Amino acid sequence: MGYETSDDAAVYRVTSDIALISTVDYITPPVDDPYWFGQIAAANALSDIYAMGGIPLTGLTLVCYPETGDPDVLEQILAGGMEKMMEANCIVVGGHTVRDAEIKFGYSVTGTIDPAQVWSNDGVRPGDILLLTKPLGTGVIATAIRSNKAKPQWIAGAVATMSQLNRDAASALKTLPQAVHSATDITGFGFLGHAWELATASNVSLRFDHRRFEFLEGSLECVQEGCLAGGLEKNRDFIGECVRFESGVPEEMRPLFFDPQTSGGLLFTVHPEFADTACQLLIEKGCLCMRVGEAAGRRGDRTTTRRLLVDDYMSMYFGPPPASGTTHSMIW
Repeated sequence: MGYETSDDAAVYRVTSDIALISTVDYITPPVDDPYWFGQIAAANALSDIYAMGGIPLTGLTLVCYPETGDPDVLEQILAGGMEKMMEANCIVVGGHTVRDAEIKFGYSVTGTIDPAQVWSNDGVRPGDILLLTKPLGTGVIATAIRSNKAKPQWIAGAVATMSQLNRDAASALKTLPQAVHSATDITGFGFLGHAWELATASNVSLRFDHRRFEFLEGSLECVQEGCLAGGLEKNRDFIGECVRFESGVPEEMRPLFFDPQTSGGLLFTVHPEFADTACQLLIEKGCLCMRVGEAAGRRGDRTTTRRLLVDDYMSMYFGPPPASGTTHSMIW
């Protein structure tokens, strides 16, 4: 499995029952605290392995750091990252450092998986229920931090979710292999960007109910303050034509669906027969479980241009059709 369907990692078959998963990710600091930056960067890099259904084994450290930077700060970044990698039982076996005026940190991670149990982007089926495991809003809060507009409790909430491994969410649903048809993690392309990857790879349309989502404390206030990351605008420019908001979706909420996430949650598509069981398994593992939408059919094939995608979205709703004259509140 390579880059054809925009999956989170590459998968290389070694034997009939063993495959390697390879991924790399490094980020600039979303928070000021260097230790927590290290933790978040590690959780973010590991997430791609969990999104494929795999188990991380080894990591290689990637560091970009100013030549005149404080070595104590670098030590805290590395310590935070190492602690998170140890929590994931992933062994750091080396790495590479370069001088750079802008701090960047992350890992190249290798994991393993049974080739028959890989979660990919192209497995979504019409009728699948979509489950999300972390709240949205880390991008706008990180932008507010840079502007000195973020309240301490907002930062604490964002740090808690960004540093949380997606391991428990993945392991919960690995126990129900017949349920999961597809999965991805929500990171830099935002919720709708990664959902779009699922839709195009699987030749389906997706619909979501904005009332089913949870957002980090302070995220709506950040939007109202204009704390929008450049990546949010790029995401909206790229897939905005493929998204349709009904009038009932609040204007201040809409940017959060394009907001680039750091170490966001997993988005699963599961067979409707197993949706309730999947939610219960996630909750039992201490994970958040939001039942945010479902998949529907779409005309055409994977060669359809991105512009035509919007014309092919079907007028279907999450749950019973609304009564005549009611305000729709769907995101297609």
